[in-house]
Amino acid sequence: MVPSLLLEVMLIFFLGIGSQWVAWRYRMPAIVVMAVTGLLIGPILGFINPEEDFGNLYHPIISVAVAIILFEGSLNLSFKELRGLGKPVFRISTFGAFIAWILGSLTAHYIAGLSWAVAFVIGGLFIVTGPTVIMPLLRQSKLKPRPAKILKWEGIIVDPIGALLAVFAFEIIAYLTANDPDGTKLLMFLAASIFAGIFGWFCGRGIGWMFETGYIPEFLKSPAVFTVVILCFTVADEIMHETGLLSVTAMGITLANMGISSVADMRHFKENISILLISAIFIMLTASLQLETILHIFSPSIIGYVILMMFLVRPLSIFVSTIGTGLTFNEKLLVGWIAPRGIVALTVSSYFATILLAAGYPDAEILTALTFGLVFFTVIAHGFSIGWLAKKLNLSVEGRPGTLIVGSNVFTVELAKSLAKVNVPIIIVDNSWERLKVAREAGVPFYHEEMLSEQTEYHLDTMPYEYLIAATDSRSYNSLVCTTFMPEYGRTNVFKVSPYDKVYGTTTEIVSKVGGRILFRKEVNLEDLIDKINNGFVLRQTTITEQYTYKQYRDEKDEETVFLYIIKPSGQIKFYSEEMRTVPSNGDIIVSLMPRNKEKAKIQARLESE
Repeated sequence: MVPSLLLEVMLIFFLGIGSQWVAWRYRMPAIVVMAVTGLLIGPILGFINPEEDFGNLYHPIISVAVAIILFEGSLNLSFKELRGLGKPVFRISTFGAFIAWILGSLTAHYIAGLSWAVAFVIGGLFIVTGPTVIMPLLRQSKLKPRPAKILKWEGIIVDPIGALLAVFAFEIIAYLTANDPDGTKLLMFLAASIFAGIFGWFCGRGIGWMFETGYIPEFLKSPAVFTVVILCFTVADEIMHETGLLSVTAMGITLANMGISSVADMRHFKENISILLISAIFIMLTASLQLETILHIFSPSIIGYVILMMFLVRPLSIFVSTIGTGLTFNEKLLVGWIAPRGIVALTVSSYFATILLAAGYPDAEILTALTFGLVFFTVIAHGFSIGWLAKKLNLSVEGRPGTLIVGSNVFTVELAKSLAKVNVPIIIVDNSWERLKVAREAGVPFYHEEMLSEQTEYHLDTMPYEYLIAATDSRSYNSLVCTTFMPEYGRTNVFKVSPYDKVYGTTTEIVSKVGGRILFRKEVNLEDLIDKINNGFVLRQTTITEQYTYKQYRDEKDEETVFLYIIKPSGQIKFYSEEMRTVPSNGDIIVSLMPRNKEKAKIQARLESE
């Protein structure tokens, strides 16, 4: 056992983020790595048992963390995303959820052997997927926008619905089995659910209004939002258990659709907090399991139940509910397969196991094992299969990581053409139709819109593009674009042309120090690159081998040559940058901008020597 609670907290966060890193480094599903890590340090090796060690604080910590995670997910649910997807999302979240509830309850009764009362409670809970498991899978698989948005919306909306269905089923059962039936509790549940939704909307509108009118300073906005989220969840949950999830979801959706810029500014910070909480909570939940529970999940009844839930209940509910919605067969097949269960299922099932046992249902003892079995098997099966299945169904963004170029001019068009030759997805974005003439005439993919506008965010599919290059004639705009998209693309994948000034030798502007890495060389700005293209410079590929080393290649080039990027044998692109020291190795292809005449002369000399 870990000697102190402080050391245990450190270990949970360290292993949670460490699991995320291992998953990223070796391209594995993060939720699988976290689940295995939690099992190893908990029931298998016995290092920690958070449920025992944290005592009475364990369940409140889990509940607040789930509320924040669900709020962060719902904060991304803008109704503008639903253009063309409103019908399938609505059907899946309502009719599909109802079908999954009924079929799941029947399966729990006839296959898992649960009583009707317990089966309908757990059947309602198991319709959930949730952002804790869906978001990591979407980041990993790079799905096309339609199926990705459907899975995201379903996961966030159905999470509170599943918890409420379980509570509703329990209240119905308590009402029907009571010696003296009293509908007061049932009416209280319905009233509490309505109150939770309205209270969440009120909290969202209230905090949004305070942001817009300046009643909250910038440095307090993030702390204020988190405080109101906890307030919103706690008030609703104290009135009726599990309605707090509905309340924070309503608050998040309300804020997401108010169009407040400061909310968008905080989104990446909240996403980082959410990733930290998901990592820690998943470790805590799996580490708190008992070894007997883990062994119990391999019983024939639980395995049979899990198989039917995965291969019959989920696909059938999706295919039936999406009839006439315009989804293709491949999209239905993918959405019908992907339904991993996560933190909400684990936390809520433990609550219902307790109250059902207290209510006189002894078969509720297996709920924890049943829930973990469904969570573990779905996380592994869907985590490892989503990428492969998406490619087979042509629903993933395939090919090499692409490059998005902001700014249309003769240099960016030539750069885009060279990238396209090696099958790198490219697109040029510019708000000037006149400047885009160069791209149009060259047949380069383009998008006519302001890169920083809200329209671009919802209409331009940025999924295929891993790199962003800002190459307009405005230094300030380039820095602004890079700063805006740095959280999305990553600091090492965002570039801008050099803000170098020929007159002063170097720029004293602040834009040289913020937003993005300087592309190529600091001394070569956009004007230089355009001049070189206009003066006949060409882009050439050269392969580095044992016979023709990188040192030889550099020695042959003069000062006018600009090294642009390297193509690794794996297909990865590495752009030359002032802040990155890139050293090519054998098998790498270097693309450079060089004088046409000098290149011809060198080629001729080499041919003559051979």
